Amino acid sequence: HHQTFPNFFKGKTVFNHWLPGICYSNITFQLVSEATFNKSTLVEYSGVRHEPKQHRTVPYPPRNISVQIVPINRNNWEEHSGNFAEESFMGQQEIMGKEKLSRFSGGPPEIPAVNTTAAWPDYRSNSTEYETTSQPYLWSNEAESSEGEEEFVNAVPRDYGASEVNTSGKLTAEPAPFLPVQMVLTWLPPKPPTAFDGFHISIEREENSTELLTVSEDTHKFVAELKEPGKYKLSVTTFSSSGSCEVRGSQSAKTLSFYISPTGEWIEELTEKPQHVTVTVLSSTTALTSWTASHESGSNGTIVSVVSLTCQKQKESQRLEKHYCTEVNSSSNLIENLVPGAQYQVVVYLRKGPLVGPPSDPVTFSIVPTGIKDLTLYPLGPTAVVLSWNRPFLGVFRKYVVEMFYFNPSTMTSEWTTYYEIAATISLSASVRIANLLPAWYYNFRVTMVTWGDPELSCCDSSTISFITAPVAPEITSIEYYNHLLYITWTYGGDGTDLSHSRMLHWMVIAEGKKKIKKSVTRNVMTAMLSLPPGDIYNLSVTACTERGSNTSLPQLVKLEPAPPKSLFAVNKTQTSVTLLWVEEGVADFFEVYCQQAGSNQEIKIQEPVTVSSHVVTISSLTPATSYNCSVTTFSHNSPSVPTFIAVSTMVTEMNPNIVVISVLAILSVLLIGLLLVTLVVLRRKHLQMARECGAGTFVNFASLERDGKLPYNWRRSVFAFLTLLPSCLWTDYLLAFYINPWSKNGLKKRKLTNPVQLDDFDGYIKDMAKDSDYKFSLQFEELKLIGLDIPHFAADLPMNRCKNRYTNILPFLENHHMHYIYNNFYGYNSPQEYIATQGPLPETRNDFWKMVLQQKSQIIVMLTQCNEKRRVKCDHYWPFTEDPIAYGDITVEMLSEEEHTDWVYRNFRISYADEVQDVMHFNYTAWPDHGVPTANAAESILQFVQMVRQKSVKSKGPMIIHCSAGVGRTGTFIALDRLLQHIRDHEFVDILGLVSDMRSYRMSMVQTEEQYIFIHQCVQLMWQKKKQQFCISDVIYENVSKS
Repeated sequence: HHQTFPNFFKGKTVFNHWLPGICYSNITFQLVSEATFNKSTLVEYSGVRHEPKQHRTVPYPPRNISVQIVPINRNNWEEHSGNFAEESFMGQQEIMGKEKLSRFSGGPPEIPAVNTTAAWPDYRSNSTEYETTSQPYLWSNEAESSEGEEEFVNAVPRDYGASEVNTSGKLTAEPAPFLPVQMVLTWLPPKPPTAFDGFHISIEREENSTELLTVSEDTHKFVAELKEPGKYKLSVTTFSSSGSCEVRGSQSAKTLSFYISPTGEWIEELTEKPQHVTVTVLSSTTALTSWTASHESGSNGTIVSVVSLTCQKQKESQRLEKHYCTEVNSSSNLIENLVPGAQYQVVVYLRKGPLVGPPSDPVTFSIVPTGIKDLTLYPLGPTAVVLSWNRPFLGVFRKYVVEMFYFNPSTMTSEWTTYYEIAATISLSASVRIANLLPAWYYNFRVTMVTWGDPELSCCDSSTISFITAPVAPEITSIEYYNHLLYITWTYGGDGTDLSHSRMLHWMVIAEGKKKIKKSVTRNVMTAMLSLPPGDIYNLSVTACTERGSNTSLPQLVKLEPAPPKSLFAVNKTQTSVTLLWVEEGVADFFEVYCQQAGSNQEIKIQEPVTVSSHVVTISSLTPATSYNCSVTTFSHNSPSVPTFIAVSTMVTEMNPNIVVISVLAILSVLLIGLLLVTLVVLRRKHLQMARECGAGTFVNFASLERDGKLPYNWRRSVFAFLTLLPSCLWTDYLLAFYINPWSKNGLKKRKLTNPVQLDDFDGYIKDMAKDSDYKFSLQFEELKLIGLDIPHFAADLPMNRCKNRYTNILPFLENHHMHYIYNNFYGYNSPQEYIATQGPLPETRNDFWKMVLQQKSQIIVMLTQCNEKRRVKCDHYWPFTEDPIAYGDITVEMLSEEEHTDWVYRNFRISYADEVQDVMHFNYTAWPDHGVPTANAAESILQFVQMVRQKSVKSKGPMIIHCSAGVGRTGTFIALDRLLQHIRDHEFVDILGLVSDMRSYRMSMVQTEEQYIFIHQCVQLMWQKKKQQFCISDVIYENVSKS
């Protein structure tokens, strides 16, 4: 046979179409050269320069291999006709050596110890029955086999032929001896065309005892007697040996496996694998496996094999799990001891006795990680933070992913971005430093755990923490001072820093000298103007404030020159002394006073050393009738001011006639005024009836002049009493016209008091006012009693309104009463109609009261009294006792809810009129006595009550209605506290005297008692203490972190 191959440069070739099992010899290679000349082809062959080769092809394997196991019946030997071979197999003396158990890596799983050969009696007790009649058992045919499949068993059944030791010492019956069985192996020749010379038969018992037999090509059946129980493997191969080539055998078409029990039962090989294998994760440590198998499989058990895919991906020193790093087999479908974050592979095998079927398709599942815990943030200045966290003790993961969410000013978007990834370690804690953050910016940070699985799993989005970075420190760029005003300018960050999206709230400019002055500036402005007293040294700083932190600029020291004394006067001049009086301007340590005679060079110093600590000094030992030039210089921090000059003259020694005349006139004037006053008192009673008939009996008190007028502060005069002496009624028109105060543009002059106090000095102010049994408080309250006495209240005296007044000495003023008179007034902090102060409703006025609530759109009523106090009726129960609606005139009131607290009761009402419906909140404070104040420990309670009402009023419409019994004492105190609570929030000073004075100009007797007036001061002191505490908490100063 010759074959030509045109491509010989690769140095190899493939021979096709050779027959199986044939010995091909004398294989040689020659080079062939072809040439064409004159249409003729010339061919030339090279010689053979190598040893001839030979090769035998592999023969085809036999077909339709089957096995039969039947009990021994000597008559059966004659039934096998045709060509066959006989063998008595597995005799103990023939092939059996020492029995040994072999385990093969990569094979089927090891059967759990619970299913050893000792369990054979239990195995025989199940519902499956095996016949032992002479009817043969046929093995599956070749079509079901696949090349290379081999099934193994990893447990050796106990030899039931051996006797067992009885530990109890009693004799037991020995098991029945094993009865040999007959094995009939049949096959068909390989498919043609093939050349073969016989068959090799391999019989293996218990994977360590093997016998090879050779039969001729005409033999197609093999019969053997099996004398030992155990697991057997059979294989039949074809071999070809004719010719000079080496002998070659075919591959085994199929390896047949079966098991012979000690009782002679035959268990056939399992060929079915489990289908539809699924895994359901029950928790972070357990999972449940399920599958399906046909009833024809004959299996009576399963093996669940689990191995971790994650464990192999980790370094051995960093492994976070070890239980499933090697394959773990179990007979239970419940998988336990799993680790969160790991990925596992599950394979299920069917089992029948000691035989194990083929594996199922592998199923992979993952356990979601449980996420980190104890995420903590530590700030490191305006641009860096440190995140620290702990991982769960039980968990497997590949890495930590640190993400942050913030508004990016470059892209104008907010989104989660990955900042850093940290490889997993066995350490239980981890941390990362996040730098290059934006100052005064809002951030959300998240740390997730990512697994090794494919696809990756991560957990958890809930492991987040939010933070506002501290601002950077501002830098003061310029400081200018003129006209008693200090102008400060500063910069923040680099050029073009945009604060529109930052969390910067405001700037706090602080000038700290002998007094601390603060000013809040909006974040969009970087300049401030402060009114500072001259003559002091101030430590200036600018603080950038956010919701959670602040940062302060480097301090700047500014020294303001002292101001010269203001308004220098000479008083109490005598022949030898002059008293100088001036107004102190700014801060002064002391004053120096110099006096020099006019036209003289002699200079006279007043004291040694020339130091005056007060703003008044008396210069003595002067020459009578002499002119002097005096100067006063302010010294502060050892710096003098510009002196202030004044020219003074001492008195002459002789008496001045003008002084005598003036003295006499003064005495006569006093006597005349005294006589007139006595006359007025006597005659007023006599002519009182005449004055009433003429309509001129109204008594008018003119408001006293201010402190800068010519007359004393509390000077009062009455002119109408004198005019009532006239018998004629012609004065009536004049009197009524003159009733309006000619010194006021509004006709009625309301005198107001004022006494502003810096909150920084308020504690000392309270101590000073409380000295000598609250003497100074008493003086102030006496001044307040004079406010409002000269304001008319005509509407209260009308007959139609007299029945609506609860008290005859508490009446509303003319210009503030409501259009439907029920005794109420308006005034407020944020708006001129923020409050309505009124008396507690009477039975005659409760209809009008609810009509006012509806007309004014009021949604909050504050009641500061109980209906009955000390067995006296203080207020009518003007709301329903139950939840049933009640009509008050044309208005229906329904109580929706009622909540009782320790010191107050909160109610919700719904009032309706025709189609108009309105909800009203009712706050009733019950722990406040009439004409008094809450207990010493109740200041906190009343302030909490005021704050609660204020918070509810933010979203409400209409004025807030406040009443007690008379509507002046407790009502005035509540309004004062509410206004001061808002005022202190925005200012650094209070003017309680001015506030109460202002309230009394709208309604008489507001803050009715001195105890209530002092109580307001105590509450303000508590307000200021709380504000300072909040300021200290929020005023966290971050140090600048220098970059290394």
